[in-house]
Amino acid sequence: MRYILALDQGTTSSRAIAFDERGRVAALAQREFAQHFPHPGWVEHDAAEIWATQLAVARECVQKLPSALSGRAQAATEIVAIGITNQRETTVLWDRATGQPVAPAIVWQDRRTTARCEQLRRAGKAAAIQRKTGLVLDAYFSATKLEWLLDNVPGARARAEAGDLAFGTIDSWLIYQLTGGRTHATDPSNAARTMLMNIHTLAWDEELLRLFNIPRAVLPQIVPSSGLLGEADADLLGVPLPIAGVAGDQQAATFGQACFAPGMAKNTYGTGCFMLMNTGGRAVRSHNRLLTTVGWQGPASAGGRRTAYCLEGSVFMAGATVQWLRDGLQLIQSAPEVEALAASVPDTGDVFLVPAFAGLGAPDWDGRARGTLVGLTRGSTRAHIARAALEAIALQSADMFGAMSRDAGLALTELRVDGGASRNDLLMQLQADLLGAPVVRPQVTETTALGAAYLAGLATGVWSGGAEIAAQWAVERRFEPTLTESARRARIARWREAVERARGWAKT
Repeated sequence: MRYILALDQGTTSSRAIAFDERGRVAALAQREFAQHFPHPGWVEHDAAEIWATQLAVARECVQKLPSALSGRAQAATEIVAIGITNQRETTVLWDRATGQPVAPAIVWQDRRTTARCEQLRRAGKAAAIQRKTGLVLDAYFSATKLEWLLDNVPGARARAEAGDLAFGTIDSWLIYQLTGGRTHATDPSNAARTMLMNIHTLAWDEELLRLFNIPRAVLPQIVPSSGLLGEADADLLGVPLPIAGVAGDQQAATFGQACFAPGMAKNTYGTGCFMLMNTGGRAVRSHNRLLTTVGWQGPASAGGRRTAYCLEGSVFMAGATVQWLRDGLQLIQSAPEVEALAASVPDTGDVFLVPAFAGLGAPDWDGRARGTLVGLTRGSTRAHIARAALEAIALQSADMFGAMSRDAGLALTELRVDGGASRNDLLMQLQADLLGAPVVRPQVTETTALGAAYLAGLATGVWSGGAEIAAQWAVERRFEPTLTESARRARIARWREAVERARGWAKT
């Protein structure tokens, strides 16, 4: 049996999953790493810790493969290639010579550059940025994060201009470490999230680089999502292994869900919640404040090595909302407990939680919104708050689903789901009810890592094409909506009232 090793570097943990030729999980390892919040609205990671945990789980995963009983090197030889998928937008700046970060990584959730984005918006730059990048001008993306690092880390700008420093999103950081600094690269799906790449030319844009004052010398090379782009050092996993696939986590999940045809959509329930719809080879401009982004570039795209585009909506707080119930409020001891607690009451008692802890994403895009809990009475219990938290995840996704349908000019007939929280049956039923459309959960819900594996496997001949991959996708459970249309609309209208109370709260 041949395997593809997928490195799935997420916001709160690093994972490694080995998939066999049938797309089944053969081995898995996972480690959490620290989250740092040095100031209100700031979120940081230690990039060195990310690399250390990612390497550790990769080694652990290899050891768990059946042939590992006869030695790590032999197990590694059965791994055909490495695929990488990663938390997007998170910004790392490191020393090319030492391979060490020069500052903490600024995480995608970080809001420290909100004022800079507002300054650019007042200067009339938002429309031009959106035309080139497909993105809404927001602190979510990498450009203002990198600009902040260059301006605030002593000596960083001069060193970057001299070519001594390297910038990358997490995929580039991992590739650099895996290859011992020989390869500094990213793929179009990740480059599209920096706000520095023109999604129509798939190249770094000179006008954007000047706008954000980014020296070209600091940037990685943009390479296809599926293809041989480097080789991991032999001393890491026992033998040298080709790195043959890379995509940002949400695009990888879309690929893993076999959403290859225009109009197919998926929603991933992770730390955040991300809905993507394939629009084929056409970059569809959103009129409902969604993002237009690159899905992938690789041989599984229709017509050969062609670029697939997607519409995307982003919810900043999904699984992280349940984490907050656990760690912040201590209403539950573990995340899985939230389902039983929420199911112990028939409804929220008109309680609404707007989890705008890091602002609001699509379609509101309000960086100054903050978390709000409204509708509390003396009869409200922790169960009502738990149910309101699950409803908040589903309601935010319903907002995106509606906007996506309007942009696409069609009613989406189903939503494919994945990610950790997709295993929560109550949440999936609430989602179907609030969408007014079926929610379909596949047998393999590790679709983010699976998408990275598929991209790597296509480049190395493990799979022949999209048709073979699509044939492996199978339904585990289908959730049908049970709410009447009038009840669904009323619930969403009430939710929008709660959202308005959360908007514009932060003043700095």
